[in-house]
Amino acid sequence: MPRIKSAKKAMRQARKRTKHNRAERSTIKTAVKKARAELTPVAVAEAIKTLDRGARKGQIHRFDAARRKSRIMKKLAKKS
Repeated sequence: MPRIKSAKKAMRQARKRTKHNRAERSTIKTAVKKARAELTPVAVAEAIKTLDRGARKGQIHRFDAARRKSRIMKKLAKKS
């Protein structure tokens, strides 16, 4: 445990950010799962939207978001 006041605050902030980011990543995963299962343009658009938001906010890496979007779009195109 930190003894210094600023270190205690940093620890509180990190805990709070971790909790928030974990929830956001869970939302992203859910949207991607739903898009893969349904493979409808609406579900895919929603997944892309959440991936872009996650990449913009730094919850996932932008290249990770691009790769996931590419794979979903590829499956959608193959289905159609």
